[in-house]
Amino acid sequence: MNKRERLLKKLTEAWGPSGFESDVASIISEELAPVGKLSRDKLGSVIAVQEGRTKRGPRIMLAAHMDEVGFMVQQITKEGYLRFLALGGWSPRAMPSMRVLIRTHTGKDVVGVVGFKPPHELGPEERKKPIELKDLHIDVGAIDKYDVKKELGIRVGDPIAPVTQFVPMTNKEMYLAKAWDDRSGCALMVEAMQELAETKHPNTVIGVGTVQEEVGLRGAQTSGHAVKPDLALAIDVALARDTPGYREDTDCRMGAGAAILAYDSTMIPNLALRDLAVDVAEEEGIPYQVTTLRGGYDTGRIHIQREGVPSLALGVPTRYAHSTESVIHRKDYESALRLIVALVERLDRRTVDKVVTR
Repeated sequence: MNKRERLLKKLTEAWGPSGFESDVASIISEELAPVGKLSRDKLGSVIAVQEGRTKRGPRIMLAAHMDEVGFMVQQITKEGYLRFLALGGWSPRAMPSMRVLIRTHTGKDVVGVVGFKPPHELGPEERKKPIELKDLHIDVGAIDKYDVKKELGIRVGDPIAPVTQFVPMTNKEMYLAKAWDDRSGCALMVEAMQELAETKHPNTVIGVGTVQEEVGLRGAQTSGHAVKPDLALAIDVALARDTPGYREDTDCRMGAGAAILAYDSTMIPNLALRDLAVDVAEEEGIPYQVTTLRGGYDTGRIHIQREGVPSLALGVPTRYAHSTESVIHRKDYESALRLIVALVERLDRRTVDKVVTR
């Protein structure tokens, strides 16, 4: 396993649902400490400021969210099962038999599994119904409610996230793990900051690991206010639409390059910045694809800070996002890293001013 794969393994296997990102924040802080001046905003986002060759250069924000979709304990039944609510957008169809880890208020980790009535016991009408969150529970191997609360230390409000391992797949080009949304973006932000530290970039680059993106882009709003960027890039996942069920002429495929987002539900990107990203990719020979998303990115909050911040989302195409296992392609990750670094190196004061006024 090479250095990059070790970083990806650390980040994807780290436990960190929305609002409980401290394990991920520790990893990112350790990686960024040698290449930027570290601080935290009051919501918990990690901020690393790296000055380039001039202090008068524009402030470029690279935002990647640290949180993953997860759950929270909502109720403990008298039989010792957990009812739970979702932190972020889940499809209940992806949940049955999922192995999870509950972190108690004392810091103790408890393993459980999402339970559902087996197919043998489903009646004809139940088989037709879609699975709902209320149909599911978490089994922690407890005897009763007392056992859950007193012996395991679990209480209402304790956070929950899936437990899986990072695995290079058979052809070695694909990586399987949980939480590529957005630990792939976190890794890209870290690697971009490390590469840029070796260059004389014409700006101040601020790498930010944001919190609570999956529950409303909250860390992006507070860190965007704290950082006061002149321009922002959100580094996140795009949805690969090359699996069964999508049309054949899809606009986003695994292995076809970095994703440049032309639209998402929270932002229409700055058009000049979008075009610049495309131009940079073509001039540098970086594989890319332009796509859209019905969800949102951190730039959805950042771009409406103060009088407005020119913003763009870039991503790595990902299969099966917001589930317990998802897949990315090594070449797409590499293309995204090349594009981020090349784009930031072009963003001097004159270029950023043109982006703003165009």
